[in-house]
Amino acid sequence: MDLENTQSQMRKGILEYCILQIISQGACYSSDILDRLKQAKLLVVEGTLYPLLTRLKNGGLLSYRWEESKSGPPRKYFELTAEGRAFLSSLQLTWTELQFAVSHVSRSSTAEAGASN
Repeated sequence: MDLENTQSQMRKGILEYCILQIISQGACYSSDILDRLKQAKLLVVEGTLYPLLTRLKNGGLLSYRWEESKSGPPRKYFELTAEGRAFLSSLQLTWTELQFAVSHVSRSSTAEAGASN
């Protein structure tokens, strides 16, 4: 098995959720999203982010608006649509269920390992 590939797949699995969570806190410019992900130690490159933002926009979950910038060209700011907020709400429930399941399995495995010693 390739550990790095498995770790990468785990990160990819939660990336969409994390991006929607960030945008749900207020309109975001793509570099703001990248910075927030980097702060969370979820490193993502622009080549991964932009296609995902486009897919979320085309899926009706995001909208965007252009704003003039003081230091360069206009910037595209992303916001959740009503459909995006509903989608995120469903993902939040799924995330809570997954956290519980993983915690439960981890606790069970730890308890079983301790009992067999």
